[in-house]
Amino acid sequence: MKAYGISKYSKEGKLQLVNIPEQNIKESEVLVEIHAASINPLDVKLKSGEFKLLLPYKFPLILGHDVAGIITKVGSKVSGFKVGDEIFARPADFKIGAFAEYIAVNENDVALKPKNISMEEAASIPLVALTAWQAFVEKAKLKKDQKVFIQAGSGGVGTIAIQLARHLGATVATTASAGNFDFVKSLGADVVIDYKTQDFEKILKNYDLVLNSQDEKTLEKSLRILKPGGKVISISGPPDTDFAKEVGLSWFMKTAISFLSRKVGKQAKKLGVDYSFLFMQANGKQLSEIGKLIETGVIRSVIDKVFPFEEMNEAMSYVSSGRAKGKVIVKVK
Repeated sequence: MKAYGISKYSKEGKLQLVNIPEQNIKESEVLVEIHAASINPLDVKLKSGEFKLLLPYKFPLILGHDVAGIITKVGSKVSGFKVGDEIFARPADFKIGAFAEYIAVNENDVALKPKNISMEEAASIPLVALTAWQAFVEKAKLKKDQKVFIQAGSGGVGTIAIQLARHLGATVATTASAGNFDFVKSLGADVVIDYKTQDFEKILKNYDLVLNSQDEKTLEKSLRILKPGGKVISISGPPDTDFAKEVGLSWFMKTAISFLSRKVGKQAKKLGVDYSFLFMQANGKQLSEIGKLIETGVIRSVIDKVFPFEEMNEAMSYVSSGRAKGKVIVKVK
């Protein structure tokens, strides 16, 4: 089968189109004929080696964290799916590889594709929606009438996070360029701040939760807009010691992460607020719940561009540019 991968870390290098053997499935896996995949900033960061200490992948590495397609084979112990099922999934770490014609995925990471959306729309959902779900539902337990600040509202995570927070009954603030104000408001944002001309720290006060996806300076400012007991959940770092324990990192890495997160931890403690890092985990059950919200019209996918499989590198470059509004999709079949 054809696939796009890397043989070493590189910021400037392109993905290589290679022919590799079709994957053999294990007893709890399904083989998926991929119809569409989406590109996430995580793919760009993995390619450049940004996560090589946290996620020590072996080469050659096929990238791709979001997949939509049709099951063509099932393992002997698979009970929830059958050949012919249309599915979408975020394969688990170290099992990624959606930039290909086929992929083997554990059935626990798979959900049936919502019937009311296309394969391209389905491929746009898993990673970003699971990120928002695990931040708001699992970690923060976001409640009705609480106030949440979601950075970069027109981005992949932001577009879904706004919709989910609004569904949960929260008041939603976000940042966007002036040209995207109406767009993020249509998703459910109540307060929109122009990140080019306005300082959110001077506008937002006494917030319950911040979903941080930006740099260290923005993170520090985010801590200061919270009310006592409020939370910042960051998907852009720094990693914290709880994350190091969750993924079973070495003593050395736990120590290094403790050092990296010490500054923000001290700042949070001084302000009487909480800081935590979220690295999204694959979860088919949660994705099924998200699928129900899609089928009932609560959440809709937001797609910027669709590229053909042959233009994978052009699609990667577009994501790297930071200009995408919503998700960038690669149509495989």
